[in-house]
Amino acid sequence: MNKKMTISFLVGLVVSAAALYFAFRNVPVSDLFKYLASINYLWVLPSVVMVLISFYLRAIRWQIILMSTKKITVWRALHPMMIGFMINCVLPGRLGEVTRPIILQRKEKVPFTTGLATVAAERMFDICLLLLLFIVTVSAIQIRPDVNETFLNYQLNRETLDIIFGGMLKLGAVLFAGIILITIGKVRDFFYGIIRFLPNLVFFAGQNIKETIQQKFCEPLIGIIANIAQGFALIRYPKKIILCSILSFMIWGLSAFSYYLFSLGSPGINLTFFELSVVMVIICFFIALPSVPGWWGLWEAAGVFAMSLFGISSKEAAGFTLANHAVQVFPVIIAGLASAMILSVNIRKISFAGGEYQHQPPTVKPGRLAGKHLKNKSATN
Repeated sequence: MNKKMTISFLVGLVVSAAALYFAFRNVPVSDLFKYLASINYLWVLPSVVMVLISFYLRAIRWQIILMSTKKITVWRALHPMMIGFMINCVLPGRLGEVTRPIILQRKEKVPFTTGLATVAAERMFDICLLLLLFIVTVSAIQIRPDVNETFLNYQLNRETLDIIFGGMLKLGAVLFAGIILITIGKVRDFFYGIIRFLPNLVFFAGQNIKETIQQKFCEPLIGIIANIAQGFALIRYPKKIILCSILSFMIWGLSAFSYYLFSLGSPGINLTFFELSVVMVIICFFIALPSVPGWWGLWEAAGVFAMSLFGISSKEAAGFTLANHAVQVFPVIIAGLASAMILSVNIRKISFAGGEYQHQPPTVKPGRLAGKHLKNKSATN
């Protein structure tokens, strides 16, 4: 297991280095280093503080979402979240989204499917706000169709942005519809009835086989659906939704402000807070594309594209984006490692456990969660 982890990490480093090479192949290395040396790195500290505060607010938002399932402190929510984001930065496949509920299950006894649902609910707020910010962006500035930045097989341009926007909009709509349906008690009961009827389809089988299907498949599946519904229970509390929405605006506002603060020490980056917010939104859209761990290369290419819309040269845009990327990512990695030490979480084991969960359905003891559902039926309706 340790060998696999080491190989995966080394491969990630090599691929990330190659991605950076392709992102900066049109920028002379000497010019890039000169620019990096000219940055006033005293602005790193306030920028990092904004990044860390934004993640603390993310932990508060996740804690609010979790309250319908498990009451935990902000710090108990912060540590699994930071570990998850750290894993996203260093390993492929966005494993951090899966490892978060695994840690929650082991440390707080929250069912995996419930924890995963709360992560999906939290991401829903980010998707909705990014879609809104993108609409504001394209309304406020003109992204000419001839502006293009090539990165590997990707063409970073207005057309690609529109495709990503459409994909995120469809994902958000499907996720929102699923949340609404699964949190309606009568709809869940309808699905439960269908699931419990499934053994009758094998009419040619004996009663023992039907009972086995009921216990080994139907009841665990019902339990999983009940747990997911519990994870999405926030939908029943409008005040909490409003609070999470406010927190989402604060989170992304602080992220944009960290860009702005770092730009104050970066020569040639004379952009307003709004313009750097646009840069951040465009980068966030482009890094939704499949890429290497930490989004190295793709992030930089997206930054060069976004800043070219405001007349920033490729040399200055590349230098600023690379340095700012490090400011945004490395504090998260360090904080994630610190959280892993505090919770005594083995990063190797939890990462590979996340990989296994991505390829296998979670196991549930027959009847256990179904019984819990029946016991708490009135609370989840």
